[in-house]
Amino acid sequence: MKITSVQVEIKDNESKEERIQRVSGILDGLEGQDLILLPEIWATGYFAFDSYRKEAETLDGPFVQHFSEKAKQLGAYIHAGSFVEKEGDKFYNTSVVFNREGELIGTSRKIHLFRYGSAEGEILTRGEKPAVIDTEFGKIGLSTCYDLRFPELFRQQVDEGAKIFLVTSAWPHQRLQHWKLFNAARALENQCFLISSNCAGKTNNVLLGGHSQVVDPWGVVIASAGEFETVLKTEINLEQIDSIREVFPQLKHRVL
Repeated sequence: MKITSVQVEIKDNESKEERIQRVSGILDGLEGQDLILLPEIWATGYFAFDSYRKEAETLDGPFVQHFSEKAKQLGAYIHAGSFVEKEGDKFYNTSVVFNREGELIGTSRKIHLFRYGSAEGEILTRGEKPAVIDTEFGKIGLSTCYDLRFPELFRQQVDEGAKIFLVTSAWPHQRLQHWKLFNAARALENQCFLISSNCAGKTNNVLLGGHSQVVDPWGVVIASAGEFETVLKTEINLEQIDSIREVFPQLKHRVL
């Protein structure tokens, strides 16, 4: 399975439309990939809280339509990261996944909203249901940034059959060691592949962490980006999941 995590730099002097066009140009060079992953609220910029309401869209808006067409064009699964979704008078941090035909096959509203030096929890409404989607590769669990700190979410996804975790994020550099630890831990404790896409750059006086990763079911980081915008490509062998779970059946040994 060929996968690519696109680590996007957030530039304060760039509009939402300009950033979408720039990132779309990056995606145009990714033909032949099976799955492409983008970061959290990258189009607006996670820390641009004043823009959340005015740049929010519905699930049938231009952001979703654009990446539906992009997935169909590339013949790849695309996790377009998350965007600020508007439904009625509520706003959500919602991630979207498309299949090779451009069909929207999964959405995930961020469950754990960040409130430490962040206005996210004041503006947005949290999601309530863990998301596990069916794909040709097997079941995939979706999560967003701060969700990574809550292992019970990932364990529930495993109980629903997930073998791959996709994490979209705007994790700051200040807590980079936490990011690296949780990426490895969530993969290892659940014997899943974990693929993350984090934002990079400095925005609204916050330095973002980058270091998007691909972690195998042993908790080994098999690919990692640095601190700048980059395209992280790798291949994973999905047969490794069942093999590891058979050799070391920790999930079967749970008593709680």
